[in-house]
Amino acid sequence: MSRHLEVKWAEREDKVYLTVLLLDAKNPKVKVDLDGTYTFSATVGSDNNLYELKLDLCDKVYVVESTINIGMQNIFYVLEKAEKTTWWKKLLHGNAKAPHYVKVDWDKRVDEDDDTGGGGPGELDLGYSQEQEFRY
Repeated sequence: MSRHLEVKWAEREDKVYLTVLLLDAKNPKVKVDLDGTYTFSATVGSDNNLYELKLDLCDKVYVVESTINIGMQNIFYVLEKAEKTTWWKKLLHGNAKAPHYVKVDWDKRVDEDDDTGGGGPGELDLGYSQEQEFRY
């Protein structure tokens, strides 16, 4: 049985930061296609519980220029945007609400107008209200 994991994201004018939070992942497999399809799978724990993820990203990415860092607590991907001056405003393609496990990475997030070379003010489409994000 596949389980969901927590995914955090943030963007800059030229890249998207994607962090998959998963402790002690074994045999992680990550694939990113030029069309913006991101797939991930790994097993965790002594029972080898399977975690899988498929995200259809908002736009295309340059796979060759993107980088990955697989650590003990997370998998961190820096995706280079194909259109370097286009802000995505949301992570996933389409108009559907983002799944509950996809969240904004507030530590890495900046507004368009705060980024170097930004094209003016803009708000990220979180797919849910910030009020829900901070509800404990």
